[in-house]
Amino acid sequence: MKTQPQSPLPVYRLITGPDDASFCHRVSEMLSAGYVLHGSPALTYDPEKKCVIAAQALVVDAGQQK
Repeated sequence: MKTQPQSPLPVYRLITGPDDASFCHRVSEMLSAGYVLHGSPALTYDPEKKCVIAAQALVVDAGQQK
């Protein structure tokens, strides 16, 4: 059985980090690269850093895969 060549993009990405402008820019870059949001973001509070940590799953848009 032959396997199909891999997409140049990983099919799944999980972006994490402090919920700030940098995080939003990283997610926006992934959207521009052909990813789509997969589910809702997750948020938690880091008491040591005293900030909210966000996570967003992204998957390659099925129309972008070959």
